[in-house]
Amino acid sequence: MRHHLFEWKEGLLISLAAIRANKARSILTMLGIVIGICSVALMATAINGIDKAFVNGISALGANNLYIDKWAWFTDDDFFLMRNRKNVTLDQYERFAKLAKLPLAMAPTILTMHKVLRGENYIEGTLMTGTTDGYVRTTNFNFARGRFFSALESSGARNVAVLGSEVAVHLFEKQDPLSQEVKIDGIPFRVVGVLEKQGSNMLGNFNPDNQVYIPIGTVFKYFRRNRDTVTIVVRARSTELTEATKEEAIGMMRRVRGLLYDEKDDFSVNTQEGLTTEYNKVVGVIKLVGLFITGLSLLVGAIGIMNIMFVSVKERTKEIGIRKAIGAKRRTIMGQFLTEAAVICLMGGLVGLLLAVALSMVINKFLPTSVQMNTIVLAISISLLTGIVSGLAPAWTAAKMDPVEALRYE
Repeated sequence: MRHHLFEWKEGLLISLAAIRANKARSILTMLGIVIGICSVALMATAINGIDKAFVNGISALGANNLYIDKWAWFTDDDFFLMRNRKNVTLDQYERFAKLAKLPLAMAPTILTMHKVLRGENYIEGTLMTGTTDGYVRTTNFNFARGRFFSALESSGARNVAVLGSEVAVHLFEKQDPLSQEVKIDGIPFRVVGVLEKQGSNMLGNFNPDNQVYIPIGTVFKYFRRNRDTVTIVVRARSTELTEATKEEAIGMMRRVRGLLYDEKDDFSVNTQEGLTTEYNKVVGVIKLVGLFITGLSLLVGAIGIMNIMFVSVKERTKEIGIRKAIGAKRRTIMGQFLTEAAVICLMGGLVGLLLAVALSMVINKFLPTSVQMNTIVLAISISLLTGIVSGLAPAWTAAKMDPVEALRYE
């Protein structure tokens, strides 16, 4: 055991001396690995960050939520068939709310997009969610300032608004928005609450941070017709009760919509599983493209290392002959060159990893990233594996050299 340890230590020292002796060549050889490992680590940190932000965004909206709608999300159902369905109305929501017993909370919602203005600052096409005071109980929202609008403000269709964090920052910068006035398409609204940062950029406009929440009656009063379809948000009491709540919701909605037992549902009960499935598809494609690019970078890097190692073996043929003549075994020679390739790759991997961490900090200002321990372990493991694989052929060439022929080499 001690003898093997000595051999490995000696091989490592010779490898480091060889790398030092050819600094420029070693640095150029490492470049391919630096780029490859940086790509691997950046892709992993970006996907980790996006996953984390997506989960946070979904949980902010409520993980046990169901959405009763005229439209089915992410489905192959006939668009024209769904378009011809009767709208889900506010009156139907009221009747449904009286019949359903299992939900923890429920609320009607309607989406609309408008310009929001405060002084010189404005945002075009801001997503508005028109809803009732009960909506906040279907979410996991936290408030930086103020509150959600009250039952009185909701039923009275008052001009009050709750701002998402990004909207509040853009309109008010460092000022306190509470009790201040914003204009939605020129109509004044009083700010009663500002949300803490909750969502994910992966949710796009549906990110709560980019939205404004106003009473549904106010939406119908100024922006939409009473005949427009609404979506009913239903929150189950627990994950275990989600399916039972869904079954009850289907039964109650059939009753509210006046469907006979042999008639098909003319509405859909959507869940966040559909959103998660679509998200996984998109991320899956990103992962495949990322793996292809990083695999290509590592292959180029590995070929570079293999070539340089063959050159190194050729240059040190006489040294190999002397070592073999004085009793060095094939295993020792092979171990020495494998160690050299592994050390070059490991050094390149560490540089690539540090570069990826620095770049991820910059990218984090625009897109979510998250450096995790498994990313570091993955990067170091890939570096070592690349070094060993690319060094195998040159190391074997060195190990099987004939010492007499090697000593004659000029």
